[in-house]
Amino acid sequence: MKIKPILIVAGEPNSIFIEILIKSLVKKKFKSPILLVVSLKVFLLQMKRLKMNFPFKIIDENNLDNLILDNKKLNLININYNIDDAFEKISSKSNKYIERCFNLALKILKTGLTNKFINGPVSKKYFLKDKFLGITEYLAKKTNTNNFAMLIYNKKFSVAPITTHLPIKLVSKNITKNLIIKKILLLNNFYKNYFGINPKIAVTGVNPHCESIDPFNEDKKIIEPAVKYLKKKNNVTGPVPADTVFLKNNRKKYDLIVGMYHDQVLTPMKTLCEYDAINITIGLPFIRISPDHGPNESMMGKNISNPKSLFEAIKFLDNR
Repeated sequence: MKIKPILIVAGEPNSIFIEILIKSLVKKKFKSPILLVVSLKVFLLQMKRLKMNFPFKIIDENNLDNLILDNKKLNLININYNIDDAFEKISSKSNKYIERCFNLALKILKTGLTNKFINGPVSKKYFLKDKFLGITEYLAKKTNTNNFAMLIYNKKFSVAPITTHLPIKLVSKNITKNLIIKKILLLNNFYKNYFGINPKIAVTGVNPHCESIDPFNEDKKIIEPAVKYLKKKNNVTGPVPADTVFLKNNRKKYDLIVGMYHDQVLTPMKTLCEYDAINITIGLPFIRISPDHGPNESMMGKNISNPKSLFEAIKFLDNR
């Protein structure tokens, strides 16, 4: 069977992405060809600044039906972008360029050439502005996807937040029984389809120790009924206190820990796994993964960034 390529959008041009991509490709030869959507000018300038080298060939975006891809080289589709230096300050200047990259990638994904997609980081401040909470929501809107979930995946254990990049004061207003059920069923099915297991899932409470001095206790009124419903056909436990579920002897009981908000589960995840985790968007018409970090403007051009997260993202899709 023909191996499908891994389609990659480099994202924000002023970032560490090109550096960690080349480090990942040098580290291991992947079976899947890499099809990279990026500015050729940015790519060459950054490679020169970083004193890196990797073979590549230019692919014509208007001839996708007759693509001949090479897994020994980067297959590069050029999207024009004018840049004066290898790295500039992140700003809204790159917005239209990034949009064109994503639009082309979605067009390619629709052709069925591949269903394996990775995107580099973008600036939430400039590219997403106040329109989307994150790239997860951006791609969901672009693909008319209503039910989706963010999974931060590691072989040993993974986490998923019910709400993503919401301000903390809005979390309790946005968690509902129906939302929790929909997201967990989506995550549960993903584990069954992609890993062949019925996952053991812990669901955290939203309040300290799952207790509240407020008359309305979300843990009792919302989370507990959702878990009770899910437990009928799924291996789900909760609500459990978030301050103890990540202890070694507790977290090893579960494949997945689902929290109510972003930092509730991502802070312990990143503390325990650091870069050894990938961000998977569940529910899209394709498998979308991104390295679990941002553009990292402070480390641009220094050639000291850790490629672990992107390497694991490529490896995950290479085995699919």
